[in-house]
Amino acid sequence: MRPYRLLFVCMGNICRSPAGEAVMRHIVESEGLADQIECDSAGTISFHTGDPPDHRMHAAAQNRNIITGGQARQINKADYNEFDLILTMDEDNYQNVLNMAPAGEFTAEVKRFCDFVTDSPAKEVPDPYYGGAQGFETVLDLL
Repeated sequence: MRPYRLLFVCMGNICRSPAGEAVMRHIVESEGLADQIECDSAGTISFHTGDPPDHRMHAAAQNRNIITGGQARQINKADYNEFDLILTMDEDNYQNVLNMAPAGEFTAEVKRFCDFVTDSPAKEVPDPYYGGAQGFETVLDLL
């Protein structure tokens, strides 16, 4: 049986979505579920394609013993059938992911990440890119 596949999506794939991927991967590995759940991340835009995660997000995650990695990429049509669940970080990401979906049917379920957050009133994972260090901590707290 193939692993359940999760795709985390934000705008540029350098802050929130790679952090979501890293946090989930950390949990999955800690629980011994690496053979059952796979994680990846992508962005809705291609501006940062090939870039590593933002150094501020990397540092904030590393302070929590969570390692970010990989290179930014844009979501593509194949992702809609290769992943079981696509989790978006905010409403714009959600709408963009739906608008970018391939014509016809696809197998992935598209949801907002905060639909699964039970210990915070947040409706979105805020984009920390233009803010200070606390924004990156807030993102990690939600994830």
